[in-house]
Amino acid sequence: MSADLPRRAYRPATDSWYNQLDDLPTSPAPADQAQGLRRMFVSRTMRCIPVVSNPAIAFGGALLERLCSAYAEQGLRTLVVDAGENARAPAELASFDLAEGVEVLSPHVSYLAAGGLTLRFVDTSGSTSGFLDAISEAAPDIDVLLVHASAPELARLFARRVQELQAVAVRPIVLCDEQADSVTHAYAAIKLLAMRAGLLTHDLLFSALPDSPRAAKVAERLARCADDFLGATLHDWVAVDPAEAPTDGPSLRLKRLAREQLACALPHTVSDSVFGALAGEIGGRSALPSLGSRLPRSR
Repeated sequence: MSADLPRRAYRPATDSWYNQLDDLPTSPAPADQAQGLRRMFVSRTMRCIPVVSNPAIAFGGALLERLCSAYAEQGLRTLVVDAGENARAPAELASFDLAEGVEVLSPHVSYLAAGGLTLRFVDTSGSTSGFLDAISEAAPDIDVLLVHASAPELARLFARRVQELQAVAVRPIVLCDEQADSVTHAYAAIKLLAMRAGLLTHDLLFSALPDSPRAAKVAERLARCADDFLGATLHDWVAVDPAEAPTDGPSLRLKRLAREQLACALPHTVSDSVFGALAGEIGGRSALPSLGSRLPRSR
């Protein structure tokens, strides 16, 4: 933490979902495969993290890549849903089955181009939170969902679900760099999320060269403006060198931010429909809905 910003006390994320596995009660062995699957997915939870896109920065993809590397180091599987201003249109078949649009980039990282896709799930109240349900069905084995989108898109996606679950700890990750246009866009996003989604606390992921003298000053200025004019709070900020190799290990500060994000992320429990797809109601059917029509039916 920079000396220019007030130092905060950070609590280890010992109460996060992946650290409570040893505390689960023991139970008898499952009678069959379906019972075992159902038991395994009773507490299966995907963690949804909103990431505010910023078209004014040049290395937004590198910031997302570094964040994914922090989760991969923990053995977690991450899906990046890219619905930002410059996102690619989804694959044609993704309109019918989101699973068809998911690209597996590595054993721990998958990607879904989702330009304009979330609006297909809008309801009469203007919410697109149903998109989160569709994602959990399309990729039920994902641990972390990073939704990279504009502030208006994130408000439509998360506001109602945050209110329903009283998930007041959710902290959007705001992307930024040292350029004036980038800072202006980041502040506008913080303001919109505070007003439309009631999300008053955020983290800042900053693209900057190592030991940049401006990074801390820009972060401090954003924090002060958000506090003075919006009553919003910058919880933490981390600078990431956009030139570092993808194979480099994430910094300690980035790993801490990623870990704390898991503890406050929006939880999404795997639904019964997902269990049905995984278990298979008829022998011989594919566990993946997108592959089911390609396999011969059992006779």
